[in-house]
Amino acid sequence: MMNRGCIALVLIVAVASLSGCITSGDGEKTVVIGSKLFNEQYIVAHMAALLLEEQGYSVEVREGLGGTSVNYEALKKGQIACYLEYTGTAYNVIFKMDPPAIWDVGVIYGQVEEALMDIDGITIAANLGFRDDYAIAVPAAWASQRGITAVSELAPYAASMEIGTDPEFAARADGLPQMLAVYGFTFGKTNQMQPTLMYEAIKNELVDAISAYTTDARVDMYGLVILEDDLMAFPPYDAILLVNDRLAGDEAAMTVLSQLAGLVDTDTMRALYYEYDVDKREAEDIARDFLESVGLL
Repeated sequence: MMNRGCIALVLIVAVASLSGCITSGDGEKTVVIGSKLFNEQYIVAHMAALLLEEQGYSVEVREGLGGTSVNYEALKKGQIACYLEYTGTAYNVIFKMDPPAIWDVGVIYGQVEEALMDIDGITIAANLGFRDDYAIAVPAAWASQRGITAVSELAPYAASMEIGTDPEFAARADGLPQMLAVYGFTFGKTNQMQPTLMYEAIKNELVDAISAYTTDARVDMYGLVILEDDLMAFPPYDAILLVNDRLAGDEAAMTVLSQLAGLVDTDTMRALYYEYDVDKREAEDIARDFLESVGLL
Protein backbone atom coordinates (compact mmCIF):
# COMPACT_ATOMS: atom_id res chain seq x y z
CA MET A 1 0.00 0.00 0.00
CA MET A 2 1.22 3.47 -0.84
CA ASN A 3 2.42 5.59 2.09
CA ARG A 4 -0.05 8.46 1.92
CA GLY A 5 1.90 10.55 4.42
CA CYS A 6 4.82 10.83 1.98
CA ILE A 7 2.98 11.35 -1.29
CA ALA A 8 3.06 15.13 -1.10
CA LEU A 9 6.86 15.06 -1.05
CA VAL A 10 7.20 13.19 -4.31
CA LEU A 11 4.24 14.19 -6.46
CA ILE A 12 4.32 16.68 -9.27
CA VAL A 13 1.05 18.61 -9.16
CA ALA A 14 -0.42 18.49 -12.64
CA VAL A 15 -4.21 18.42 -12.74
CA ALA A 16 -5.36 19.35 -9.22
CA SER A 17 -7.34 22.35 -10.43
CA LEU A 18 -9.27 20.15 -12.84
CA SER A 19 -10.17 16.93 -11.09
CA GLY A 20 -9.26 16.61 -7.44
CA CYS A 21 -6.51 14.26 -8.55
CA ILE A 22 -2.78 14.83 -8.72
CA THR A 23 -0.38 13.06 -11.02
CA SER A 24 2.89 11.45 -9.94
CA GLY A 25 6.05 11.17 -11.97
CA ASP A 26 4.98 7.82 -13.40
CA GLY A 27 1.64 9.22 -14.56
CA GLU A 28 -0.49 7.56 -11.87
CA LYS A 29 -3.42 9.70 -10.74
CA THR A 30 -4.12 10.02 -7.04
CA VAL A 31 -7.53 10.78 -5.53
CA VAL A 32 -7.11 13.52 -2.93
CA ILE A 33 -9.37 13.42 0.14
CA GLY A 34 -9.52 16.45 2.41
CA SER A 35 -10.62 16.75 6.02
CA LYS A 36 -11.47 19.33 8.62
CA LEU A 37 -9.52 19.76 11.83
CA PHE A 38 -10.95 17.17 14.20
CA ASN A 39 -11.00 13.49 15.00
CA GLU A 40 -13.99 12.00 13.21
CA GLN A 41 -12.97 13.86 10.05
CA TYR A 42 -9.61 12.08 10.03
CA ILE A 43 -11.17 8.68 10.72
CA VAL A 44 -13.81 8.93 7.98
CA ALA A 45 -11.31 10.32 5.46
CA HIS A 46 -9.16 7.23 6.01
CA MET A 47 -12.19 4.94 5.73
CA ALA A 48 -12.90 6.35 2.29
CA ALA A 49 -9.22 6.14 1.34
CA LEU A 50 -8.82 2.54 2.46
CA LEU A 51 -11.92 1.41 0.57
CA LEU A 52 -10.71 3.10 -2.61
CA GLU A 53 -7.22 1.68 -2.20
CA GLU A 54 -8.69 -1.80 -1.74
CA GLN A 55 -10.10 -1.43 -5.26
CA GLY A 56 -6.81 -0.27 -6.75
CA TYR A 57 -7.11 3.50 -6.46
CA SER A 58 -4.14 5.60 -5.42
CA VAL A 59 -5.26 7.94 -2.62
CA GLU A 60 -3.85 10.78 -0.56
CA VAL A 61 -5.52 11.95 2.66
CA ARG A 62 -4.88 15.55 3.64
CA GLU A 63 -5.71 15.53 7.34
CA GLY A 64 -6.61 18.87 8.86
CA LEU A 65 -6.76 20.73 5.56
CA GLY A 66 -8.85 23.47 7.18
CA GLY A 67 -12.39 24.40 8.14
CA THR A 68 -15.60 24.31 6.17
CA SER A 69 -14.78 27.13 3.74
CA VAL A 70 -11.30 25.77 2.95
CA ASN A 71 -12.48 22.25 2.20
CA TYR A 72 -15.57 23.26 0.27
CA GLU A 73 -13.70 25.75 -1.89
CA ALA A 74 -11.00 23.13 -2.53
CA LEU A 75 -13.70 20.67 -3.56
CA LYS A 76 -15.34 23.15 -5.94
CA LYS A 77 -11.98 24.07 -7.47
CA GLY A 78 -10.96 20.44 -7.90
CA GLN A 79 -8.02 20.64 -5.49
CA ILE A 80 -9.57 17.77 -3.55
CA ALA A 81 -12.07 15.19 -4.79
CA CYS A 82 -13.86 14.33 -1.58
CA TYR A 83 -14.40 15.34 2.06
CA LEU A 84 -16.83 14.87 4.96
CA GLU A 85 -19.42 17.60 5.55
CA TYR A 86 -22.58 17.98 7.63
CA THR A 87 -26.08 18.93 6.49
CA GLY A 88 -26.55 21.61 9.14
CA THR A 89 -23.21 23.19 8.26
CA ALA A 90 -24.03 23.20 4.56
CA TYR A 91 -27.44 24.72 5.29
CA ASN A 92 -26.23 27.41 7.69
CA VAL A 93 -22.64 28.14 6.66
CA ILE A 94 -22.19 27.25 3.00
CA PHE A 95 -25.57 28.27 1.60
CA LYS A 96 -26.71 30.60 4.41
CA MET A 97 -30.34 29.56 4.10
CA ASP A 98 -32.93 31.11 6.41
CA PRO A 99 -33.43 28.96 9.52
CA PRO A 100 -36.86 27.33 9.86
CA ALA A 101 -38.87 27.50 13.08
CA ILE A 102 -38.32 23.75 13.54
CA TRP A 103 -35.48 21.74 12.02
CA ASP A 104 -36.91 18.76 10.16
CA VAL A 105 -34.16 16.25 9.37
CA GLY A 106 -35.58 15.02 6.06
CA VAL A 107 -36.45 18.49 4.78
CA ILE A 108 -33.01 19.88 5.60
CA TYR A 109 -31.28 16.92 3.95
CA GLY A 110 -33.31 17.33 0.77
CA GLN A 111 -32.71 21.07 0.56
CA VAL A 112 -28.98 20.65 1.13
CA GLU A 113 -28.69 17.85 -1.43
CA GLU A 114 -30.52 19.97 -4.00
CA ALA A 115 -28.45 23.10 -3.32
CA LEU A 116 -25.15 21.19 -3.53
CA MET A 117 -25.98 19.84 -6.96
CA ASP A 118 -27.86 22.79 -8.45
CA ILE A 119 -25.51 25.53 -7.27
CA ASP A 120 -22.09 23.87 -7.28
CA GLY A 121 -22.41 20.50 -9.00
CA ILE A 122 -21.46 18.64 -5.83
CA THR A 123 -22.79 15.13 -5.14
CA ILE A 124 -23.45 13.34 -1.85
CA ALA A 125 -21.68 9.99 -2.22
CA ALA A 126 -22.89 8.61 1.12
CA ASN A 127 -24.86 9.56 4.21
CA LEU A 128 -22.74 7.77 6.79
CA GLY A 129 -25.50 7.31 9.35
CA PHE A 130 -24.26 9.40 12.27
CA ARG A 131 -25.00 12.97 13.25
CA ASP A 132 -22.64 15.33 15.02
CA ASP A 133 -25.33 17.57 16.48
CA TYR A 134 -25.44 20.17 19.17
CA ALA A 135 -26.92 18.55 22.26
CA ILE A 136 -27.66 19.06 25.93
CA ALA A 137 -25.84 16.65 28.25
CA VAL A 138 -26.47 16.04 31.94
CA PRO A 139 -25.02 13.54 34.44
CA ALA A 140 -26.44 10.10 33.65
CA ALA A 141 -27.19 9.40 37.32
CA TRP A 142 -29.11 12.66 37.71
CA ALA A 143 -31.20 11.95 34.62
CA SER A 144 -31.88 8.35 35.63
CA GLN A 145 -33.09 9.36 39.09
CA ARG A 146 -35.66 11.70 37.52
CA GLY A 147 -36.55 9.60 34.50
CA ILE A 148 -35.36 12.30 32.12
CA THR A 149 -34.42 11.33 28.56
CA ALA A 150 -35.44 14.42 26.54
CA VAL A 151 -34.78 18.15 26.64
CA SER A 152 -38.45 19.02 27.12
CA GLU A 153 -38.40 17.12 30.41
CA LEU A 154 -35.96 19.67 31.84
CA ALA A 155 -38.75 22.27 32.06
CA PRO A 156 -39.56 21.73 35.78
CA TYR A 157 -35.86 21.89 36.71
CA ALA A 158 -34.33 24.44 34.34
CA ALA A 159 -34.91 27.55 36.47
CA SER A 160 -32.72 26.10 39.22
CA MET A 161 -30.04 24.75 36.86
CA GLU A 162 -26.79 26.28 35.62
CA ILE A 163 -25.73 25.33 32.11
CA GLY A 164 -22.15 25.50 30.87
CA THR A 165 -21.72 26.28 27.18
CA ASP A 166 -18.99 27.19 24.77
CA PRO A 167 -19.17 30.86 23.73
CA GLU A 168 -20.28 30.07 20.17
CA PHE A 169 -23.23 27.92 21.28
CA ALA A 170 -24.40 30.58 23.73
CA ALA A 171 -24.59 33.23 21.01
CA ARG A 172 -25.44 31.38 17.77
CA ALA A 173 -28.97 31.81 16.51
CA ASP A 174 -29.16 28.03 16.01
CA GLY A 175 -27.70 27.32 19.47
CA LEU A 176 -28.94 28.18 22.96
CA PRO A 177 -31.25 31.07 21.92
CA GLN A 178 -33.05 28.76 19.48
CA MET A 179 -33.31 25.99 22.06
CA LEU A 180 -34.80 28.24 24.73
CA ALA A 181 -37.30 29.74 22.27
CA VAL A 182 -38.48 26.34 21.09
CA TYR A 183 -38.70 24.71 24.52
CA GLY A 184 -40.09 27.75 26.32
CA PHE A 185 -37.98 27.64 29.46
CA THR A 186 -34.87 29.44 30.71
CA PHE A 187 -31.93 28.12 32.69
CA GLY A 188 -31.23 29.84 35.99
CA LYS A 189 -27.70 30.70 34.88
CA THR A 190 -25.55 30.35 31.77
CA ASN A 191 -21.80 30.02 32.19
CA GLN A 192 -19.70 30.39 29.02
CA MET A 193 -16.34 28.60 28.92
CA GLN A 194 -14.05 26.60 26.67
CA PRO A 195 -15.27 23.08 25.82
CA THR A 196 -12.61 21.30 27.88
CA LEU A 197 -13.53 23.37 30.91
CA MET A 198 -17.22 22.53 30.44
CA TYR A 199 -16.53 18.86 31.04
CA GLU A 200 -14.39 19.57 34.08
CA ALA A 201 -17.11 21.87 35.42
CA ILE A 202 -19.85 19.28 35.18
CA LYS A 203 -17.55 16.56 36.54
CA ASN A 204 -16.93 18.74 39.60
CA GLU A 205 -20.65 19.66 39.91
CA LEU A 206 -20.00 23.33 39.16
CA VAL A 207 -22.68 23.27 36.47
CA ASP A 208 -25.74 21.04 36.06
CA ALA A 209 -25.80 20.65 32.28
CA ILE A 210 -23.55 21.44 29.32
CA SER A 211 -23.77 21.92 25.60
CA ALA A 212 -22.09 19.01 23.87
CA TYR A 213 -21.68 17.26 20.53
CA THR A 214 -23.39 13.94 20.02
CA THR A 215 -20.23 12.16 18.81
CA ASP A 216 -17.94 13.51 21.55
CA ALA A 217 -16.30 10.62 23.45
CA ARG A 218 -16.11 12.78 26.56
CA VAL A 219 -19.86 12.24 27.03
CA ASP A 220 -19.12 8.64 28.00
CA MET A 221 -15.83 9.44 29.74
CA TYR A 222 -17.53 11.83 32.14
CA GLY A 223 -20.61 9.72 32.84
CA LEU A 224 -23.02 11.97 30.96
CA VAL A 225 -26.10 11.29 28.88
CA ILE A 226 -27.26 13.14 25.77
CA LEU A 227 -30.88 14.26 26.03
CA GLU A 228 -33.10 13.78 23.00
CA ASP A 229 -33.88 17.00 21.15
CA ASP A 230 -37.53 15.95 21.04
CA LEU A 231 -38.84 19.28 19.68
CA MET A 232 -36.11 19.47 17.02
CA ALA A 233 -34.70 22.81 18.13
CA PHE A 234 -31.18 22.15 16.85
CA PRO A 235 -30.13 21.82 13.21
CA PRO A 236 -29.48 18.23 12.10
CA TYR A 237 -25.84 17.64 11.28
CA ASP A 238 -25.99 14.42 9.26
CA ALA A 239 -22.51 13.35 8.19
CA ILE A 240 -22.37 13.33 4.38
CA LEU A 241 -19.45 12.46 2.13
CA LEU A 242 -19.20 15.03 -0.67
CA VAL A 243 -17.50 14.44 -4.02
CA ASN A 244 -16.84 16.74 -6.96
CA ASP A 245 -18.27 16.14 -10.42
CA ARG A 246 -15.16 14.36 -11.69
CA LEU A 247 -15.19 11.70 -8.98
CA ALA A 248 -18.99 11.48 -9.13
CA GLY A 249 -18.59 10.53 -12.79
CA ASP A 250 -16.43 7.54 -11.83
CA GLU A 251 -19.05 4.84 -11.37
CA ALA A 252 -16.63 2.38 -9.79
CA ALA A 253 -15.43 4.93 -7.22
CA MET A 254 -18.99 5.89 -6.34
CA THR A 255 -19.89 2.24 -5.83
CA VAL A 256 -16.93 1.91 -3.46
CA LEU A 257 -17.83 5.02 -1.47
CA SER A 258 -21.49 4.03 -1.28
CA GLN A 259 -20.43 1.22 1.04
CA LEU A 260 -20.08 3.89 3.75
CA ALA A 261 -23.80 4.73 3.58
CA GLY A 262 -25.47 3.96 6.92
CA LEU A 263 -22.33 2.22 8.14
CA VAL A 264 -21.52 4.34 11.20
CA ASP A 265 -24.18 5.33 13.72
CA THR A 266 -23.62 7.99 16.37
CA ASP A 267 -22.75 5.56 19.16
CA THR A 268 -20.21 3.83 16.93
CA MET A 269 -18.57 7.13 15.99
CA ARG A 270 -18.38 8.08 19.65
CA ALA A 271 -16.58 4.79 20.34
CA LEU A 272 -14.15 5.43 17.48
CA TYR A 273 -13.65 8.95 18.81
CA TYR A 274 -12.71 7.37 22.17
CA GLU A 275 -10.03 5.26 20.50
CA TYR A 276 -8.49 8.40 19.04
CA ASP A 277 -8.82 10.65 22.10
CA VAL A 278 -8.16 8.24 24.95
CA ASP A 279 -6.33 5.28 23.45
CA LYS A 280 -4.24 7.64 21.27
CA ARG A 281 -4.52 5.43 18.20
CA GLU A 282 -3.84 6.68 14.69
CA ALA A 283 -6.92 7.57 12.63
CA GLU A 284 -5.88 5.28 9.79
CA ASP A 285 -5.49 2.30 12.14
CA ILE A 286 -8.89 2.97 13.70
CA ALA A 287 -10.47 3.19 10.25
CA ARG A 288 -8.80 -0.02 9.06
CA ASP A 289 -9.79 -2.05 12.11
CA PHE A 290 -13.38 -0.85 11.87
CA LEU A 291 -13.69 -1.66 8.15
CA GLU A 292 -12.18 -5.09 8.78
CA SER A 293 -14.66 -5.67 11.63
CA VAL A 294 -17.63 -5.07 9.29
CA GLY A 295 -16.15 -7.13 6.48
CA LEU A 296 -15.29 -4.35 4.02
CA LEU A 297 -11.53 -4.99 4.07
